[in-house]
Amino acid sequence: MYAVRLWSVRHARGLSALYRGFEALLTRLHPLFRAIGYERLERPVAAVERTVKRVLFDCKMCGQCVLSSTGLSCPMNCPKQLRNGPCGGVRDNGCCEVVPTMRCVWVEAYRGSQRIPGGVEAMRVVQLPVDHRQAGRSSWLRVVRERAQPQTPPAQAPAAPAAKS
Repeated sequence: MYAVRLWSVRHARGLSALYRGFEALLTRLHPLFRAIGYERLERPVAAVERTVKRVLFDCKMCGQCVLSSTGLSCPMNCPKQLRNGPCGGVRDNGCCEVVPTMRCVWVEAYRGSQRIPGGVEAMRVVQLPVDHRQAGRSSWLRVVRERAQPQTPPAQAPAAPAAKS
């Protein structure tokens, strides 16, 4: 799995483009998913997602995938499960301080992000802590639901009263 994970980071540009197309297809299927019922789809979709992502990214199925903002290097593979950058214990050779035979997930994330347009900027977004209640759930379905939500315009502040002369 480790060798394939490194391969995926090296091929981040192509895999990222493939995923964007796949995500667009899934988003177009929202009406069908809604008709079938997202809860009914959860188990089969999560099983497919788990298989694909485990092979390509050594995915841990946290349910809150951030691969698109970490150069296709899953931060859950970090022994410390850090989601916002390296711990500071990265060795001079780019390997992990906890598992010296493994490249630091965040060194790989930066390399992968350099291959994706806008990838390095995406790494700057601070990720929320993992909600462990979502573990094992499909992040693909979560993304479709989020994208299908109608965007509500921001509330406008009330107009200031006109000044009296």
